[in-house]
Amino acid sequence: MGEYVARAEIDVAAPRSTVWKVLTSNGARPEIMFGAEVVSDWRVGSKIVWRGEWQGKLFEDHGRVIELENREEPWRIVLTHFSPLSGLPDEPDNYHTLRFEVDAIPGGTRITLDQDNNPTREAAEHAQGNWAQMLAGVKTVAERDQD
Repeated sequence: MGEYVARAEIDVAAPRSTVWKVLTSNGARPEIMFGAEVVSDWRVGSKIVWRGEWQGKLFEDHGRVIELENREEPWRIVLTHFSPLSGLPDEPDNYHTLRFEVDAIPGGTRITLDQDNNPTREAAEHAQGNWAQMLAGVKTVAERDQD
């Protein structure tokens, strides 16, 4: 298992409820996750699938929802994530854990995303770049679609 963690974060000029809705919505948005379609019922233990095309290759990443903290206000989503495009076998040791924290800040929301289980610093840096791009898409959608 990898010891390196990829971290991406972004500030969004939208309330937490809007950001949460964007993060937990099904369907495809071209701005987010390379336009992948997201499918889940967003309950703890449920499967989550991301389907799309990246660099001319079809992909279907998958994982499970392992934590949703949405008591008084939504603030944490934890998912497992596996991508067959990694070339690795679909085994638990090859899954990442994605931890999204959604915190209220003056003027909006800060999203912090950590991805664990990166085998090298370079792999973590590559993942950080991909997740930063994904969070930029969440920002675009959330700021456009405010409650």
